[in-house]
Amino acid sequence: MEMPTKEHVIASNRDAWNDSARHHKDGADWQVLLSAVAKEDFSCLDDTLAAVLAEVGVEGKQVVQLGCNNGRESLSLFALGARQVVGVDQSSAFLEQARELASRSPHGPEFIEADIHHLPPGLQARFDVALITIGVLNWMPDIGDFLRHVAQTLKPGGALVVYETHPFLEMFDPEGADPFALASSYFRKEPFVQTEPIVYEGKVEQETAPSYWFAHTLGDLFSAAIAAGLNIRHFKEYPHSNREELYDRYEGREAQLPMCFTWVVVKG
Repeated sequence: MEMPTKEHVIASNRDAWNDSARHHKDGADWQVLLSAVAKEDFSCLDDTLAAVLAEVGVEGKQVVQLGCNNGRESLSLFALGARQVVGVDQSSAFLEQARELASRSPHGPEFIEADIHHLPPGLQARFDVALITIGVLNWMPDIGDFLRHVAQTLKPGGALVVYETHPFLEMFDPEGADPFALASSYFRKEPFVQTEPIVYEGKVEQETAPSYWFAHTLGDLFSAAIAAGLNIRHFKEYPHSNREELYDRYEGREAQLPMCFTWVVVKG
C-alpha cells in the first residue's frame, strides 16, 4: 500500500475521532462519569499510573496531558495535588466532552484544541510534568517528530510520563481465528487502517474517515526520546492489560507477554 503523508494521517485521524466522539457518550458509563467528577478526589487512574506519577511528583506542579481525549485523566491529576492542569487534544468533539466534565468538577483545568505538531507558543517550556496515556503514541506517524514537540512543552528538568500498551501486543489479533498466533511483524511499518468509528468496546457498523494506527517498537521510542534531548529515568513492563477487554485473554499465561509499560524521560 502507498504510505499516506504525515499531514493526511493527522487530519484523517482527527476527523475519525471527531466522528467517533458521540458514540462514547452512549450507555451508562458517561452518566456515571458525569456524577463521579463532582468529587474533590475524583480519579480514574489505575494504581500503576498513580504510583509512577506519585514517584515523579505532581503535587504543586504544572502538568499537561497530551492527547487528553475527554479530559477524565486530566481531571484525575488534581487528586494527586497538581496545581494547574492543561489538556491538549486535536479533537474538538472530545474537548466538548472534557469541558462538560470540567463544568461538573470543583477543579479548573484548561483544555486546548491543537495538533501536538503545531502547539501554541504559550505551551512552550511551561510544564513540570507531561503525561501521555494509552492510545496516543500509536496514532503518530512519525514518533521522532512527535517527541520533539512533546519535549518542547517541558521546562528544563521536566518529566514526561508515559503509560502505554506494549508494542508486542500489536503482533497479535485478539479477534483472529487463533488469537495466540502471530498475526503481524513487530517491525511492521505500514499502519493498521480502520474505517469504522473508534470505540473502546465492540464495533459500530458505520463508515467514517480512515484512522491510522502505527506500531512503534521500543527501539523506535527510545531512539526518538534520546534524539529529542530526553534522558531515560524509568522503564518498567507489566503483565496486565491497560487496553480493551479483548486483550484480557493474554493475561495470566504461563508464558506471559509484556502487556503494557511505564516510561519516564526527563528533559536535559
